[in-house]
Amino acid sequence: MRAVIQRVSKASVEVEGEKVSQIARGLLILIGIEQEDTHEDIMWLTGKIGKLRIFADDNGIMNKSVKDIDGEAIVVSQFTLHASTRKGNRPSYVKAAKPEIAIPMYEKFVKQLELELGKNIGTGVFGADMKVSLLNDGPVTIIIDTKNRE
Repeated sequence: MRAVIQRVSKASVEVEGEKVSQIARGLLILIGIEQEDTHEDIMWLTGKIGKLRIFADDNGIMNKSVKDIDGEAIVVSQFTLHASTRKGNRPSYVKAAKPEIAIPMYEKFVKQLELELGKNIGTGVFGADMKVSLLNDGPVTIIIDTKNRE
């Protein structure tokens, strides 16, 4: 799994002109799922995201997690995070999981993150053409890949 985590002041997802999710302060998480991803990847990544200290404390130091600030989150599936640009100019997405694998993994990821944060998580619509809006706070953007654990 590959995640792009953005600290946001606000974010929203729109599908066919309708706003399907919106949050105030918190995290916008773009998640890409590979064929080989497992339940262990979900557990490790949701735990890491829930405890990631990227929000400022009273001294202005990034020392608080989204849980510490009672922040919100939106998770958007994005298979293009597994694009390979090694050959030519047209990206290949052969590493991205097919929908029959990706959809259940995505749903499990969202449920586990809800458990980790103790609140409902906003989502996009899997496979839809989405318009994602955000006000990146900082800017702070973190990329995590469960295969590298970094």
